[in-house]
Amino acid sequence: MADIADFANDLVQDGLDHILAKRAALKTATVLPSLEICAECLDPIPEGRRLAQPGCTFCIECQSVDDLRAARYAR
Repeated sequence: MADIADFANDLVQDGLDHILAKRAALKTATVLPSLEICAECLDPIPEGRRLAQPGCTFCIECQSVDDLRAARYAR
């Protein structure tokens, strides 16, 4: 027999599921196609990266440098 805590948990979970589904739908709707050439170094971006990270604009090496730069200035 369910008690009030179970009902509250179910209600919260339903709300979270709804919000996450809306967020996932919005994320997939706004992703641009990946570039084939890196915007930084002009080297080709590997197909595996383009498929794994839709909308990427940098090759793996340039993205790593950009992530390190962003982490340094985020402090």
